[in-house]
Amino acid sequence: MLKGLGNLGDMAKMMKAAKEMQGKMAEAQAALDEITVVGEAGAGLVKATATAKGDLVGLDIDPSIFNPDEKEVVEDLILAAIKDAQAKAAERMQQEMGRIAESLGLPPGMPNPFGG
Repeated sequence: MLKGLGNLGDMAKMMKAAKEMQGKMAEAQAALDEITVVGEAGAGLVKATATAKGDLVGLDIDPSIFNPDEKEVVEDLILAAIKDAQAKAAERMQQEMGRIAESLGLPPGMPNPFGG
């Protein structure tokens, strides 16, 4: 299609490949909003749900822990569940981005050229 243009043809191919890669990365970023992880604390008494991007989307607290004398314990459990969810989200995001990068033929460990 671009025969005879020499280096311009190669540049067009590179631009097309970059655009395809950018589209796939955008799709992957959008998919991270749909993937959720659950962090837990207190043997499941507090559960925090987050997207793979780390955005907190839900909190489930077992009513048995509501004791006014143990307010600090409840707060600690909530924070621990949120931190657990965020850690799981970060791990899941790395897995998903690695999977996408691999499908694009990028070397393992290469930083995402489109942010994320």
